[in-house]
Amino acid sequence: MWSNIAKRAISKSRSFFLNSHSLRRVHSFLGRTQDPIFPEEFRFRPSELNACWDNGFSEMGYHRHDEFCSHEDFLRRPSFGISGFCPRGYASLAEAEVVSSTDVEEDVSVAEEVQELLQEMSKEEKRQVDYRRRRHQKMVRGMGQGKYMMLSRRQVKIETEAWEQAAKEYKELLMDMCAQKLAPNLPYMKSLFLGWFEPLRDAIEKEKQLCRNGKNKRAYAPYFDQLPADMMSVITMHKLTGLLMTGGDHGAARVVQAACMIGDAIEQEVRIHKFLEKTKQKKGNKDKENEGGDSNSHIKEQEELRKKVTNLMKKQKLLAVRQIVKGKDDSKPWGQDAKAKVGSRLIELLMQTAYIQPPANQLADGPPDIRPAFVHSFRTVMKEGKKTSRRYGIIECNPLVLKGLERTVRHMVIPYMPMLVPPVKWTGYEKGGHLFLPSYIMRTHGSRHQREAVKRAPRKQLEPVFEALNTLGYTKWRINKRVLSIVDRIWASGGRLADLVDRNDIPLPNEPDTEDEAQLKKWKWKVKSLKKENRERHSQRCDIELKLAVARKMKDEEGFFYPHNLDFRGRAYPMHPYLNHLGSDLCRGVLEFATGRPLGKSGLRWLKIHLANLYAGGVDKLSHEDRIAFTENHLDDIFDSADRPLEGRRWWLNAEDPFQFLAVCMNITDALRSSSPETFVSHIPVHQDGSCNGLQHYAALGRDKLGAGAVNLVAGEKPADVYSGIAVRVLEIMRKDAQKDPTVFPDALHARILINQVNRKLVKQTVMTSVYGVTYIGARDQIKRRLKERGAIADEAELFGASCYAAKTTLTALGEMFEAARSIMSWLGECAKIIASENQTVQWTTPLGLPVVQPYRNLGRHLIKTSLQILSLQRETDKK
Repeated sequence: MWSNIAKRAISKSRSFFLNSHSLRRVHSFLGRTQDPIFPEEFRFRPSELNACWDNGFSEMGYHRHDEFCSHEDFLRRPSFGISGFCPRGYASLAEAEVVSSTDVEEDVSVAEEVQELLQEMSKEEKRQVDYRRRRHQKMVRGMGQGKYMMLSRRQVKIETEAWEQAAKEYKELLMDMCAQKLAPNLPYMKSLFLGWFEPLRDAIEKEKQLCRNGKNKRAYAPYFDQLPADMMSVITMHKLTGLLMTGGDHGAARVVQAACMIGDAIEQEVRIHKFLEKTKQKKGNKDKENEGGDSNSHIKEQEELRKKVTNLMKKQKLLAVRQIVKGKDDSKPWGQDAKAKVGSRLIELLMQTAYIQPPANQLADGPPDIRPAFVHSFRTVMKEGKKTSRRYGIIECNPLVLKGLERTVRHMVIPYMPMLVPPVKWTGYEKGGHLFLPSYIMRTHGSRHQREAVKRAPRKQLEPVFEALNTLGYTKWRINKRVLSIVDRIWASGGRLADLVDRNDIPLPNEPDTEDEAQLKKWKWKVKSLKKENRERHSQRCDIELKLAVARKMKDEEGFFYPHNLDFRGRAYPMHPYLNHLGSDLCRGVLEFATGRPLGKSGLRWLKIHLANLYAGGVDKLSHEDRIAFTENHLDDIFDSADRPLEGRRWWLNAEDPFQFLAVCMNITDALRSSSPETFVSHIPVHQDGSCNGLQHYAALGRDKLGAGAVNLVAGEKPADVYSGIAVRVLEIMRKDAQKDPTVFPDALHARILINQVNRKLVKQTVMTSVYGVTYIGARDQIKRRLKERGAIADEAELFGASCYAAKTTLTALGEMFEAARSIMSWLGECAKIIASENQTVQWTTPLGLPVVQPYRNLGRHLIKTSLQILSLQRETDKK
């Protein structure tokens, strides 16, 4: 009987349907049912089960999307008291207990057959899961098995062999130099890297030898001999120069930051290197196979492990591969102290061995001008608003190195690149994202309490978070080559167009030939200001180079993916930091969806609205119909922008987001020129954004009708513009102040200067950041940057005073317009003070189930003595 039930159940399960009689009989034996919890009229009858099944009924061990639950979950699930599911059709277990002992014996006698049934169902379940996995993979990835495996192998290579390949390249270049007896024709920074590589590698090898011989007994010694010297050399050079480029300190980096970053990179590479070396079959192993004993069994074990990893890779069981790597890595985490000491020593060795090449115009008969590439020094900074100061060590690069840094990016190893295959699905705190590179679901920035809160959360609670991140990660992107080619042309010709920074620095004025203190002081202010401007330009140039380097590297790929993770508040961000869809106009302009869709009527309409939104300048505040009319009235300009972006009228440069605007111009042109615009396949992302989301939340929380209208929480013919509203109120205040007597009210002079400068752009950033607690100083700096961009106030002291006044006025206007928001912020602040007074952290759980712990705590100092200097590391204390 049970064999027949098994056969029937399995045959039906293949078509995702089970016979109600079979189900009733199996359930009766398992004894799952309880007293019915629904009234009789609401209970399902056996004949109704099929309809329930078709409508998504999932209590029989099936989840949504055709997913099977385990037998354990199946047994644990409570019954819904469905009529006919109790033993022999009895209404409850109480009734069932009166059955005869003969019936019980019969049921017990068939236990083995039930087990057989469960085993058969389990096999079938695995087959169905495997089938759905393959079907889902094909549907989502849009690629065949062979193509996926090829791309996954490339992805693994990118993640595990980047440093090794860089070291190999330097060694090959050195061999070429020796063979040809001349330096290869390399870019300036590449030639510097090549010149530093060999001396640093040799110095590291020498240090490793001392560690092996026991002559070096410093704390970093046990960690120094775990990675080949050439790889340590490459990691040190690239990590330090990368930090100098992106650190924002114009050619200087804090020693503590540089040391910890290099130490961390070395430890990560050690783990990957150890696993690869441990499982690699050595050539000499075959000669030792006959020796027998433990060594032979160990070799066989390693061979089996390697085969297992290879087979898992073929079956796309990448998570299992990562677990094997983690399981076989018996080494303990290094800890912050060890990383800082290893990093400090490597920086010290680099400083001792790295020199810059003498300038090309140096006379041959003159003494060689050898300069160190990096210098260690100390800097003292005063704490803002306090009389105390702090002294910290920095690594500073030579100005010639700094000059070449901008063009170094294409020779840098950039970790966490966009992935060629879909990311590993998130299933835990550190389970998901990249295949081998360390990936964490949250950027906790060292906050132990936040990390533990996420780890403690039940997996079921976090499933909506995982699903959201996986959806973002599975979105396939590609490079818009037409837009990228325009960006490259503008950048090659010096920048300065479409919001790209000027590639040249501003020349510094010569010191005036005078003894007039006022003029000298003015000159010093001017020089200081221009130097700061040049530093900002340098930082922006490095940023653009990084973005373009990634775009050029990915432009020939059919598509790529961005693994996402969260910040501590639950905001999702791509793990790759440079070129992504949340970045600047440049990033968004060169990115598009890899999978296109036919526009249809609504798609073409929204594309026209999107174009008007990107043009901005007030056009984005018109009604939808007026925005469509704007696009249709400028079709000639759109076609000209698409056909001749740089040679034509350049209308697209008037847009607020020029590169995105250009991409849409090209797309609309192609669509309208096609035989059927509505069937034209578009790849353009159409953005839709909230109106100052923070103020929207506060307006909703406070039931603030005035605020809600300003941020579009209530319907209107045209979109309201909160920034313009604040700007109008600021202008009103300034006009009143301008009428006052300057001797009584000194800010009257500032008001008179600023009246013609007030617009939405001046106040926008301050309004946006007000809900995140922007301070008066922050607002002042934001407004000062906007005024400086316009060049309306030349004198630095006058600019500073005007910025102070404008910041105060803007914050006043904000308080007036969003009184409810201010009061809620104040109330939340008071709550936080009360919680902190009890030495507790402010924490909550978001609607998606993510536990959030505010990471703001008093930090303690931990001193570490390194070979370079004493480092002060910050550590969390228990004091909130």
